[in-house]
Amino acid sequence: MQWLMRLRVLWGTHKSCHAFHLAPRTLRFQSVSATGAPRWNDHDRPEKFNFASDVLDYWTQMEKEGKRGPNPALWWVNSQGDEVKWSFRELTDFTCRAANVFTQTCGLQQGDRLALILPRVPEWWLVAMGCIRTGIIFMPGTTQLKAKDILYRLKQSNAQSIVTTDALAPEVDSVASECPALKTKLLVSDHGREGWLDFRSLIQSASPDHTCIKSKTTDPMVIFFTSGTTGFPKMAKHSHGLSLRHSFPSSRKVLQLKTSDVLWCLSDPGWIMATVETMIEPWTAGSTVFIHHLPQFDPKVIVETLFKYPITQCITAPSVFRMILQENFGSLRFPTLEHCAAGGEAVLPEEQEKWRQRTGLLLHQLYGQSETGLTCSTPRGSQVKPGSMGKAIPPFDVQFIDDDEGNILPPNTEGNLGIRIKPTKPIGLFMLYENDQVKTAKVECGDFYNTGDKATIDEEGYIWFLGRDDDIINASGYRIGPAEVESALAKHPAVAESAVVSSPDPIRGQVVKAFIVLTPQFLSHDPDQLAKELQEHVKAVTAPYKYPRKVEFVPELPKTVTGKIKRSELREKEFGQMQRQ
Repeated sequence: MQWLMRLRVLWGTHKSCHAFHLAPRTLRFQSVSATGAPRWNDHDRPEKFNFASDVLDYWTQMEKEGKRGPNPALWWVNSQGDEVKWSFRELTDFTCRAANVFTQTCGLQQGDRLALILPRVPEWWLVAMGCIRTGIIFMPGTTQLKAKDILYRLKQSNAQSIVTTDALAPEVDSVASECPALKTKLLVSDHGREGWLDFRSLIQSASPDHTCIKSKTTDPMVIFFTSGTTGFPKMAKHSHGLSLRHSFPSSRKVLQLKTSDVLWCLSDPGWIMATVETMIEPWTAGSTVFIHHLPQFDPKVIVETLFKYPITQCITAPSVFRMILQENFGSLRFPTLEHCAAGGEAVLPEEQEKWRQRTGLLLHQLYGQSETGLTCSTPRGSQVKPGSMGKAIPPFDVQFIDDDEGNILPPNTEGNLGIRIKPTKPIGLFMLYENDQVKTAKVECGDFYNTGDKATIDEEGYIWFLGRDDDIINASGYRIGPAEVESALAKHPAVAESAVVSSPDPIRGQVVKAFIVLTPQFLSHDPDQLAKELQEHVKAVTAPYKYPRKVEFVPELPKTVTGKIKRSELREKEFGQMQRQ
């Protein structure tokens, strides 16, 4: 990457890995609050909040006063040996420059929309924070988007600007004429392109003097496009309250981050987990955000990185932990890793136990949506109940409700996971689906926001995920959650991973079908005999009515960029076949 060498002075870039000095373990965000860190309780609702001025610039001041250790705020690496280490002081400088680029060069104003479609490169954080400083609403997107996806996002949002790479610039140019609101296109690249502004050059020449807006907590900050599993993606708009919530004690308790921690979250930058776990949550605590460019999920690279760098906490999708466990690594006892968490889909109890055996670490679950951010978890140091998503995180009041009127159901009863929004919507919950009053109203059920996720809660408040409402299988009068069957299958040595969906049946209406990826040692087995063996296995370890009447062995499962299994794609395949017959 030529820009790393060319802009070494500006970026504070180092080609080789320098010694990393761990800050004293006793230095905590709470312990220095008397010097100016804002403190709130779980149910506080301050009128004004801005993550850039109230959090990022606070830690910059702590660095100036010598009250924070020498650890970088952002530590970025790639497989070519390039490395970027930025302090909070440098981040304040660079993000103020970005803010000036947006307002002075691009003519953007508070409330304008900017599409942010970048891979894991340092500029992603400059753009996001520059937007927060100016009140420009940023809209993250994965780099796997195609021209039609980009067109949909630009038109639906009336985006005035876009920041992306030269890999996606042609896709943008092919649809730009259909987006009349689009004013400026910013390119992050070592090469110029006609009609595009060079973001890196503009940052280098921009002034670092900028006054952050005094945003209200309820002002819009970011829009996330949902995964679109049941139609076109919806635009979930969040206020600055999304970032404020991670200053609340209950949110801080989840990971219990310290200034000495180095947090690596592997989420794609297009999703809410990246915004929260690679920016908001760690920087609220003054921790180091570690980022590996990682164009593709490679278990070998991930394991090597966990051995090479002093990473203390790691968050990623369950499928990534699963990939690591399936490889034949000699040792997974990482020298500095203290805490692991998985989010994006359910973690099977068998996978949690395997991870504990191999690493000596518990694997905690996180649960949330694009609309909610982090909703449930098992906080670090709390009892882990295998298979459970943990407990609700205040200020969210999570209850389990029926489909019709939002009536609260008793413990151990299957229901929809709901978050109370009346009489007052909690800080951190999305504002609405932009430009879609109908879908916004549809998810309001009585006094609750209905997540559409089926789950149960036990007497101690632990929550157990069953599946999306449309993932639940109705077979011969029985309701079956995919996770129940997948957990049973995972206990058999032949199963590397599986996905369970409903499949049409002329007699029963629906039956359970399992798509199974086999472990290497079972690839040569007779498929018919193995299918019967797996069916009998499921009958033996769970209620017999849950067993998969149909089994299909596949080389891999369809997944999103975040590692979630695309059950809707498998389900559509099944019911599509029925329609063609």
